[in-house]
Order: sequence, then structure tokens, then C-alpha cells
Amino acid sequence: MALSDVLTDKQAQVLHTYLTKPFKMMILNGAVRSGKTYIDNYLFIYELRRVAKLAKKLGDKHPQFILAGASSGAIYNNVISEISRQFGIDLRSDKHNHYHLFGVDIVPVYTGSIAGMARARGFTSYGAYINETTLANEEVFVEIRNRCSMQGSHIICDTNPDIPTHWLKRDYIDNHDEKAGIISFTFTIDDNSFLAKDYVESLKASTPKGMFYDRAILGQWVTGDGIVYQDFNKDTMVIPDERIPFDDLTYYVGVDWGYEHPNPIMLLGDDSSGNTYILRDYTKKHKFIDYWIEIAKNLQNEFSSNLIFYADSARPDNINEFLTNGINIFNANKNILPGIECVASKMAQGKFFIAESCAEGVLNEIYQYAWDEKTGMPMKESETRHNDRLDAIRYAIYTRNAKGGYIPWN
Repeated sequence: MALSDVLTDKQAQVLHTYLTKPFKMMILNGAVRSGKTYIDNYLFIYELRRVAKLAKKLGDKHPQFILAGASSGAIYNNVISEISRQFGIDLRSDKHNHYHLFGVDIVPVYTGSIAGMARARGFTSYGAYINETTLANEEVFVEIRNRCSMQGSHIICDTNPDIPTHWLKRDYIDNHDEKAGIISFTFTIDDNSFLAKDYVESLKASTPKGMFYDRAILGQWVTGDGIVYQDFNKDTMVIPDERIPFDDLTYYVGVDWGYEHPNPIMLLGDDSSGNTYILRDYTKKHKFIDYWIEIAKNLQNEFSSNLIFYADSARPDNINEFLTNGINIFNANKNILPGIECVASKMAQGKFFIAESCAEGVLNEIYQYAWDEKTGMPMKESETRHNDRLDAIRYAIYTRNAKGGYIPWN
């Protein structure tokens, strides 16, 4: 079997560099599904073999190696289960949630918050493998780097791009000081020659234009430019009410609480083909909870007693009032960028429509919803610009489509 049967050209280049050039840190960054984690899992196995040999030479009977990821679930899904699939190696955790291979103690460190610092402290590591590095808390990352103080230790990283000013890009990928010992590779989706051509074409076509496409497909570290929803087309996406297939819709609602700023309740519907329709817009300022309870009950009476409301979790008192009044309400998944991408993807696929009767307010927000180049996030609200309707729409669409669904109210 030739190397080209199992590795792409870019992956083979990474492996050759790993085997032939000295380095302290190797960072693989770029597009989704481009093969970064796949080759890093190879390097992880190489690292454990290297550490086992070095520890034996040093007489160290308990060598340790850090395996880091945003959470325990991310480590398992992206590394542990993939190691099993790629190599047939089933790693089982011990009572301390550590893994073991070739006599090396693999210590999980969770990088998603500062709490991960506790797991990273107090021991010396022969190296580290850090998955999804841009999601890591910077202080935890630095602590991991400091733990890897054995002679010849390596830190292997993989990540998707973020904003150009992200600390990983600024301080590490762009650090060309030879003494730092940092090597980086950038992947695009086309670097993965094992992906089916029709899959790649579909992924490119369905990925929203602008920042999401540049990061996910081209592997670029960019901020957004201009309006957030660049694929929105008023001519095709605002449609007469009579064109909406009401008999084929599953209805649900998005809620963004407000008082001094607008409080929208947005009725949406999905048809059996995966199209999403914005059907009604109930947006008012300076209304108390009784007003919104009446709106919700009327919607339940008209559409379904089980109609689901996906709401902003910032007002638990309002959610409690809805629950007390028999309204089927859940905390929405409020993750901003994944939520925006979910909505934008529907637009890119031509699966997003707004009923003409409720389009005015939504259009006003869409055309003012722009990226902040400094933060890589949408611009914050001002006195003249709001994104309340768009937040309610995002809460509803993303929570229904996101893995894990809504967040139960406790």
C-alpha cells in the first residue's frame, strides 16, 4: 500500500516535516473537513511511541502526555473515537479519566474555560496534542505549553480559523522567530482529495458567502465584511402569503425579551422539504408579560397547544410566567456565530422565506445587521439599529437545528 492510499499530499507533507525537521510546536489550521485532525491523530500515535521510548531510556516509569480539547465530549468525539476508527485502538479511561497507550499516561485537559487550569497544573509533560485550539482559553493554553518542558517535547495543534487578531494567530502562527520553533500548515477544503467531488461541491454551494465561506472552505483567518447575511435576496426570499404552503408546515416560535428595546415574538414554520418561513411578527416596546402571555395563548389556540416557544434565557421570570400559564417554552441555544451560520446556510441554499405581510421589520434589521471587524461579531445594537427580530429568528431556527436541540428549563 502506497502512502498516497492513506494520506493526501498535504497530510504527507505534514508527516514528512514531523519526521525530518526539529520543532517545538506544530499547528495545523484551515478549512473544515480538510484532513487536519486525521493527520494529527497519526502524529498523536507517533508522539506516544516517541515518548514511550524516551521514558524507557530515562528510566521514567510514569511518563505523562497531555490530550487537550474544549471539553471531555470534544476529546472523545474528535480524538478517542477517531483513533479507534483509524487504527482499531480502543482507548479506555481509568478511574481518573486518563487514557493509557504504550505505557504512557494520557492526561485529558479541558481548555474551554479557565477551570481547565486545574488539570494542567502540577506535573511535567512530554508533550501535548491540543484539538480545536481556537476554542481554548488562552491561559489554559499557556499553562499546557509551560507543562511541556521535557527535552524534545512537542505540542501538536489543530484548529479552524477565527478572527485575524486571535491570540493563536497573532502570537504563534505568525511568530516566525526560529527560536520559537513553531511550524504551521494551512489547509483548504480542496486539500482533502479523498472527499467525494459532489460532497465538496455541495458544501461549497451551501456555505454562506463571506466570512463563513472564507473560513470553512478557504481556511482563511478573516473577519466579516459588510452585512452579516450576504446571501439574503429580497427578490426571491420575500414572497406573497398565498405562496406559503400552510398545510405542510410545522410551526414554532422565537422570542427575544425586551421592554425599553423591542420585544419580538416571531412565528416560523418549516415545510417537509426543509424550507423555513417567517410568518408573523409580533414586536412591541414597553409591554408587560401579561401582553406576551396573551399573544402566546392566541398562537397556541390557533396552531397547536403544543406549539414550542424558543426564548432568550436572560429573563427567567418571564419564562416562569409562560410555564405557569401552560405555554410550551424552552431556553434557546444562543450561540451567536453557529446560530448565524445556521440561518445564513438556509439562505445560501434558497430555503429561507419571509411572508410579505410581515417583511418590513425583518428587512429593516437584515440590511443594518453588519459585522464588527474588530471583534469578528455582529455590531452591537444602537439607538437607531436593532437586531431583536433577527435574534428571535436565530434562536428558533438554530435551536431546532443544532445538535442537542433546546436547553431544558429547570
